[in-house]
Amino acid sequence: MTDKKTLIIIGAGGHGKVAADCASETKQFETIQFLDGKFPELQQVESWKVVGHQDNFASFDSENAWFFVAIGNNAIRHQKQQMLLKGGQKIATLIHPNACIAKDVNIGNGSLILAGVVVNIAADIGAGCIINTGATVDHDCQLGQFSHVAPGVNLAGAVTLGCEVFIGIGSAVIPCLSIGDKSIVGAGSVVLADLPEHVTAVGSPAKVIKRS
Repeated sequence: MTDKKTLIIIGAGGHGKVAADCASETKQFETIQFLDGKFPELQQVESWKVVGHQDNFASFDSENAWFFVAIGNNAIRHQKQQMLLKGGQKIATLIHPNACIAKDVNIGNGSLILAGVVVNIAADIGAGCIINTGATVDHDCQLGQFSHVAPGVNLAGAVTLGCEVFIGIGSAVIPCLSIGDKSIVGAGSVVLADLPEHVTAVGSPAKVIKRS
């Protein structure tokens, strides 16, 4: 490695550990550290050190430091990444080497793409997205920023997700559908029709059970 890059991950919970493991597999960073709200009580996560509170990120800025927000909640992840950008910090994008990504896919800063994921041609992944273990995103899909596609989800071709959408584990969305901003699809659901923004839908076929 020619440049000694450090990755500072905000959030040392389970999702943070997954992000750190992914970052380690990329071999792009010499050092991986955490910032977390439980510091100083929490000082170690697996083999990685927790070196400060997550609100003190500015004190860790350096030329070779990159930051990654590993918080599963879409809205909070969005907020934290915006704070980093306003502070001038560099945002890392993490793609597991065992993910299969078509060459022309656009991936926004701060996104996490994990092992076993397949993203096909002409897909567009917004900033701060999570595409979790074993999910598939087919051709021409558009994922709005800070959305989360959970493990084992299948998005068929030309599906559009709005900003901060959550698609629960094992769900499927048929081709050419749209799911509005901040909507939630429950685990194991099958989406057969467009969903508006700010709703929760569950079941097969998925039906709206809550509006916010």
